[in-house]
Amino acid sequence: MEILPGVHRIEGKRRNRDPAAKDGDTGTDGGSKAANRDQLRLSRSQVAVLGEIAIAARAARARWRGGVYDAWGFAGKYSRGSGISALFTGPDATGKVMAAGMLGSELTLDLSRIDLSQVVSKYIGETEKNLRRLFDAAEDSGALLLFDEADALFGKRSEVKDSHDRYACIEMDSLLRKMEAYRGLAIISVKDEGAIDPSCLRRIRYILRFPGD
Repeated sequence: MEILPGVHRIEGKRRNRDPAAKDGDTGTDGGSKAANRDQLRLSRSQVAVLGEIAIAARAARARWRGGVYDAWGFAGKYSRGSGISALFTGPDATGKVMAAGMLGSELTLDLSRIDLSQVVSKYIGETEKNLRRLFDAAEDSGALLLFDEADALFGKRSEVKDSHDRYACIEMDSLLRKMEAYRGLAIISVKDEGAIDPSCLRRIRYILRFPGD
């Protein structure tokens, strides 16, 4: 069942079972991971960032599964910053979605690809409601969240001219806060990193830049 328009789920286990998957996700063994990452045309340092994201996501998952955060009261005290957040930036067709799919396969997680341009509403307050519904549903499954077309929300807001600009800032903060508290991996995908306010960038743990042609 579709949670909201623009939200599409790809089952992680299905990708792992299908060696002929179109996105190149051929499984979770080391050889397949190396082959898949080669398709992305990333440098060694960029591939290393992908590996760091996967390791951090596994560690966070283990902490939550082990009940450490809840049992010791850390969840309430340190919900801000407990999630694993990443920014994928670069032109279209540079492998951002493919990379998210590969991470989903390696982590055996379903991938929820969210077209943020369809989640953002022109009606004040509706975007926050939509985001709340998305994250509430995702908490149950622990899916990897990919917020695609996030340029629709993360434009630079150096000047607040009217109420809509003020609410756009509130919506950006709402998404970042939910990502920080989410018990899993959430990725934002944008075309132009330069359009994102630096204060937003500082709140994202990992930034991976995909080279254009």
